[in-house]
Amino acid sequence: MKTDKNLIGAAGEHLVLSRLLVRGVLASQAPRNTRKADILVNPLDGGKPRLIQVKTTSAEKGALGWKMKDEHMTDISSDLLYCFVDFRSSPERVFVIPAKKVAEVLIAVDKAWMKKPKKDGTKRDKNMWRMIKPQFIVKTELTPPGWMDKYLENWSQLDSKTR
Repeated sequence: MKTDKNLIGAAGEHLVLSRLLVRGVLASQAPRNTRKADILVNPLDGGKPRLIQVKTTSAEKGALGWKMKDEHMTDISSDLLYCFVDFRSSPERVFVIPAKKVAEVLIAVDKAWMKKPKKDGTKRDKNMWRMIKPQFIVKTELTPPGWMDKYLENWSQLDSKTR
């Protein structure tokens, strides 16, 4: 039986919400189709409200990664975090990464990929896919092996003192 992608996405959002709430962070789901945000965070300590966009994968085939769009390469909002949910692992893992870091990684990997010739030796004209991955085929200074490890369950980024 094929799993509905919308259900997987909703499950990822609920997992992130539960991780926040159990830590005493006031958070709620954003209205459906809200631009930039799946979850709204409003710190009880008077800190700055934050937005969280959740990306979820449960694909059993292929390398671990999350599809992104061109717009993710330019959004460096200090109030935006991405939560990359991995349902392939047990227990589930959540990588909490600031938007600025996501944009930097996407740009660096895109540049490195575009420099690499196609199999037939010709130049690439456009990168059709954007992905965030723990391991990239093309290496950059920003993406050494294990680059995502420091973001695993790193909820402290929501603390007002660490911003």
